[in-house]
Amino acid sequence: MKEITSVVMFKESIQKPTIAMFTAGWCPDCHFIAPHLPEIEDMHNDYQFVSVDRDQFIDLAVDYDVMGIPSFIAFDRGEEIGRFVSKDRKTKEEIDTFIRGL
Repeated sequence: MKEITSVVMFKESIQKPTIAMFTAGWCPDCHFIAPHLPEIEDMHNDYQFVSVDRDQFIDLAVDYDVMGIPSFIAFDRGEEIGRFVSKDRKTKEEIDTFIRGL
């Protein structure tokens, strides 16, 4: 998963099919799902996956109404095409189902 290092990089990334995971270093649910992310990426190689540190890019989080983390937002051509957000800990299966449903 490519780590976003600037707003410009984020805006360029979402021009093609992208799953953006908003995360933070202190987030236990983010650490829980992290070991499964390479497999999820392999299962959905028609998308690029990027990681956005919510604390580092708080303005992006506000712009995209990211209130909880981890949040998964799908983009294509710069537009949001789907989002998976819940207050519960996310599983590999739930993330896979979300992406398949896009």
